[in-house]
Amino acid sequence: MSEHATAAGLNPLASALKGGNARSLMCHPLVQLVSVRMREFVREPEALFWSFAFPILLAGGLGLAFHNSGGEVLKVAVVSAPTAAWLRPEKSLDVAQMSPAAAEQALRTGKVALLVSSDPEGRILYRYDDTNPEGRLARLLADRAARSVERGTNAITARDQILREPGSRYIDFLIPGLLGMTLMGSSMWGMGFAIVDARRRKLLRLLTATPMPRSSWLLSFALSQLVILAAEVLVLLSFGTLFFHVPMRGAVASLTVVCVLGNLCFSGIGLLIGARAQTVQGASGLMNVVMMPMWICSGVFFSAQRFPETLQPFLRALPLTALIDALRMNLLEGAGLRQSFVQLTWLTVTFMVSFGLAIKIFKWR
Repeated sequence: MSEHATAAGLNPLASALKGGNARSLMCHPLVQLVSVRMREFVREPEALFWSFAFPILLAGGLGLAFHNSGGEVLKVAVVSAPTAAWLRPEKSLDVAQMSPAAAEQALRTGKVALLVSSDPEGRILYRYDDTNPEGRLARLLADRAARSVERGTNAITARDQILREPGSRYIDFLIPGLLGMTLMGSSMWGMGFAIVDARRRKLLRLLTATPMPRSSWLLSFALSQLVILAAEVLVLLSFGTLFFHVPMRGAVASLTVVCVLGNLCFSGIGLLIGARAQTVQGASGLMNVVMMPMWICSGVFFSAQRFPETLQPFLRALPLTALIDALRMNLLEGAGLRQSFVQLTWLTVTFMVSFGLAIKIFKWR
C-alpha cells in the first residue's frame, strides 16, 4: 500500500481536501460536528451576550466614564468668595462655594475631595482625608493655585487638618452600591429564572386549570423575595459595619422602605422578562442585557458623575441609579423618606409599570 493511500485511509478529511471534493468535505463527520457546535453557539443568547456584547458594553461604559478629557477634575468646597476667586483659575479643580455646614456635609459624604477655608490665625486650612488619593491630589492642586496668586509681601502659610471620618471613604461609597446591585440581581434572577423554569417543566400548564388569578401567582413571587431580601441586607450591612465601620446614619425604618421598594421594582422587571421567555438561556440573556448597563452606569463602583453631562438624564432614569442614590442618602447622610422622595417615587412607578405589563403579556404555555 502506498504512503498516500495510507494517509488517506487514516485521515479521510485530508483525503477530501487533497482531492478537492467539496461535497465530500462538507459531508465529513468532523465538519458536520463543527457546524452543529457553531449553530448551538449562535442560538444561545447568553453565550452571544458574554462573548460579544459584554466586552463592548464594558469597554464603552468605562471608556465614557474615564475618558481622557484633559485630566480629571476634582471637586473642592470653599466657604468664602475670596478663596473661590484664587482657586478657580486652576483648571483641574471644580470649585463650589458653600456654607460651612454644607461644606462639612459634602466633605463627610465624599461629594467633595477637599474643603478649603482659613483658621483663626489667617492661614489657609486644607481639610481632607489623606487615605483618599483624590483628597491628596486636590490639596496639592489647591496649594499650587494659592502660590500662583499674588498675596502681597506676606509668605503663604497653610495648615492641614486630616479627616478620616467614616462616610467619606471609598468603602463607604462602595457598600451601598454593592447592596443595590445585590438587590437587583437577586430580585430579577429570582423572578425571571423561576418563572421560565416552571414554564419549561410544564408546571404553568397545570395552573391554568385552577381558578387562581395570574396576578396573585405573579405577585407571590415578588413577595417571597422579601424573605431573601432581609437576609441579604443584614449580611452585607453587618459585614460593612463590623469590619469597615461603614456608618448607618439613617433610620432603619427608612432603610427598610428603600430596600423593599428596590426589591419590588426589580422583581417587576424580572417578571416582565419572564412573562414570555421560553427557555432559561433566553431569559438569562435578556436579564444580562438589562442589568449590564446598570452595573456600569448607575454608580455601583464609581460615581455616575464621571459620565458626560449629556448622558446624566438617562443615567438618572435607570432604576438602579435611583436605588443606589436612595441607599447612599440614607446610610451616609442620614436622609429620611422625604429627602429621597424622587428616587422612591421612580422605583414605585417602575414596579407598577413593569408588573402591569407582565400581567398583560404573561404567557402560561
